[in-house]
Amino acid sequence: MLTRLRLYTAAFAFLASPDLLPAPESSFFQGKTIRIVVGTSPGGGFDVYSRALAHHMGNYIPGNPTFLVENMPGAGHRIAANHVYKVARPDGLTIGNFFGGLLVGQVLGYSGIEFDAVKFEYIGVPVKDNPVCAFTKASGITSYEKWSGAKTPVKLGATGADDLMLYGIPKILNAALGVPVQVVAGYKGTSDIRLAAEAGELAGGCWGWESIRSTWRTAIDSGSVNVVLQTVPKSQPELVKVPLAIEVAKTDEGRQLIQIGIHNVSAITRPYVLPPGTPKDRVQILRKAFTDTLKDQEFLAEVKKLNFAVDPISGEELEGIIHGLFKIKPETLVKLKEILN
Repeated sequence: MLTRLRLYTAAFAFLASPDLLPAPESSFFQGKTIRIVVGTSPGGGFDVYSRALAHHMGNYIPGNPTFLVENMPGAGHRIAANHVYKVARPDGLTIGNFFGGLLVGQVLGYSGIEFDAVKFEYIGVPVKDNPVCAFTKASGITSYEKWSGAKTPVKLGATGADDLMLYGIPKILNAALGVPVQVVAGYKGTSDIRLAAEAGELAGGCWGWESIRSTWRTAIDSGSVNVVLQTVPKSQPELVKVPLAIEVAKTDEGRQLIQIGIHNVSAITRPYVLPPGTPKDRVQILRKAFTDTLKDQEFLAEVKKLNFAVDPISGEELEGIIHGLFKIKPETLVKLKEILN
């Protein structure tokens, strides 16, 4: 009996040897390449953040995998989003980065969306957008009071009707606050909108404060351009005297429209996602690596040098926001569709 017990003990010790046990999941990434699929062409904000992450994120993943950025522009980021959902293998080696407004677009019934947003695995967002509305002094709109009291619709520039920032914010503000608005679509981007405003074709537009502060800095400092309304939950440090749209709204419906249609969209503009079915332990590894990278001093120095900010949302928070979009009251959803269409 003793001999048999010794044999069992020896056999167990042999089978339990570290060399024979399955490799821990954390070693999966060793020697691998992680691909970040970006829904824009090289050089834009999405591309810049992704390349900065690619330079540093591997340092925070067991096995130190290399990173590769692959640009997949087209169809308003739909090509990249649909690829990550339908084509990419759910093994943790493909990360998608595309315009988060598409996730809201699914709820609103936008065409060309071939994914189910609640099935993505979410890594996080590096920075929340902080949109504001800015107008040229020549337009006569130098304060929120001047805008709300305007006798004729104020012209704001946009790209197209599926742009939930440039097009969506003015339309929602019109419905929620009653400010007079005429959205003029067809511009290629914010630089063209700025030029059109300076030429007198437009009064201004609504988009990220970080971008406006950088590209319109001289005009803002001279007073020839004024930020008259913030469409963010909390005031920006440089704009404490500029009112918040959510506080100006006089009805619960108006506040809800601003929260869902502007605040939530601005928070998820730059999501990083994984294909559905990615193993949960790999999701957690990548979430932690993402969070740790955004605190890395070399990463922060790199993005600061490029005049980009870091104001992150965790994967768990992002997932909660996305799931919340599908719990919007039917009457609110109908109202949003009416406004944006």
